[in-house]
Amino acid sequence: MKRLTRRELLAMGRDVSAGLAAGALLPLTGCHHRMEQQSSTRVIVPGLTPLGEGSLKAHALDANLLSGSAVDVHALRMDGRYRGLVAEQCSIIVAENAMKWAALRPAPDVFEFADADYLVDFAEKNDIKLRGHNLVWHLALPSWFKDTVFKGNAQKMLTEHIATVAGRYAGRIHSWDVVNEAIDVNDQRPDGLRKTVWLELIGEDYIEVAFRAARQADPSALLTYNEYGIERDNYASDQKRAQVLLLLRRMKARNVPIDAVGIQSHLPAEALNTSGNYLGVAHFIAEVRAMGLQVFITEMDVSDSAIQGDQRERNRAVAATYSDYLHVVLADPAVKAVLTWGLSGSHSWLNHEQPRVDHSALQPLPFDGEYKTLPAFFAMREAFDGRLASLKNPPAAAVDPWAPFTPRPKTAAKPDDKTPAVKKPVPAPASTLPAMPTTQKN
Repeated sequence: MKRLTRRELLAMGRDVSAGLAAGALLPLTGCHHRMEQQSSTRVIVPGLTPLGEGSLKAHALDANLLSGSAVDVHALRMDGRYRGLVAEQCSIIVAENAMKWAALRPAPDVFEFADADYLVDFAEKNDIKLRGHNLVWHLALPSWFKDTVFKGNAQKMLTEHIATVAGRYAGRIHSWDVVNEAIDVNDQRPDGLRKTVWLELIGEDYIEVAFRAARQADPSALLTYNEYGIERDNYASDQKRAQVLLLLRRMKARNVPIDAVGIQSHLPAEALNTSGNYLGVAHFIAEVRAMGLQVFITEMDVSDSAIQGDQRERNRAVAATYSDYLHVVLADPAVKAVLTWGLSGSHSWLNHEQPRVDHSALQPLPFDGEYKTLPAFFAMREAFDGRLASLKNPPAAAVDPWAPFTPRPKTAAKPDDKTPAVKKPVPAPASTLPAMPTTQKN
């Protein structure tokens, strides 16, 4: 049987992980209180260390962070060990697929909430915060969409979907990814917007429409714009970060209700002697903070597909990338949560869609297929531990060459001047102005 890619699975609204062996139900504990909930109901997962105060959620809590993962609802229902792992390690979770259009909308006039309801109930019973993902995306749309939605009804379909879904869980969701992946500089629009079905049917204000509808449906959820490909120090990431900042500024200028930016953080493992500095994303986060927005690391994983060597070397390279990246981004107080896109490599989309050439299993997450800790787990925990010290000197916002204007200091009037002379602004020398890229690089 042909293995489907992640994109194919998303487009069909099917769960990425299927056919997991059923496990016995285990009692669960909450995710926020470590000491208060030490009782006979604690989940003990054989082979999993460490628990309790050694867990990711405990170390994150000490650093004023939420830590968690995307979850596979099928596995959550059927695999008791997986369920225990999520409860033990997470203070925040997000549905991998269960809240996307394809999963919720089997027909134009039918909503199917069974998996989403299960996830919301699971989170509340275990004192775990829940992110909603997502309300608007150009992928994971149901098969009926292209023959049913057109320019005349697209905005109504969108706002009714948001009102129904976000309204159903109002007051129970920590944050919603309202719009996902709306920027693509390769589409060469001046505003940077990706050419999507929503842009085609509604127009460039579909993002504003979605955020306003989400605020009306759930006033308490943190409304988030979520994006990928803005993490690395290269030309493509620079260009995309610039366009995301312009989008955010347009939204703020129009008083669009937005509270946070999600940085997905799907990263490649770097060779141990060439690991990235991630200065671009650090400056990006500082700019976002200056706008009064929070930042969430929403989908982190690290692929070792390009790393040579044995499994131990590859695991070390993955851990080093986690360490380098998290130490940079967690130095900024705007970052409030870190979520990986799964907890265990056995549930990772990377093993299905972007496998290694040698077909050995990727280990992009903090736990392996047996739910045992990997070096990435300890790299994450150590980065959480180092956060409080790094927050003493958060990075300042860099000079942004893509800012819509550069304010100039006003010339102070002399004390004895009755009418200060008005001076014409003097253009800055060309050599001091930031260079604007004129060509698109590969």
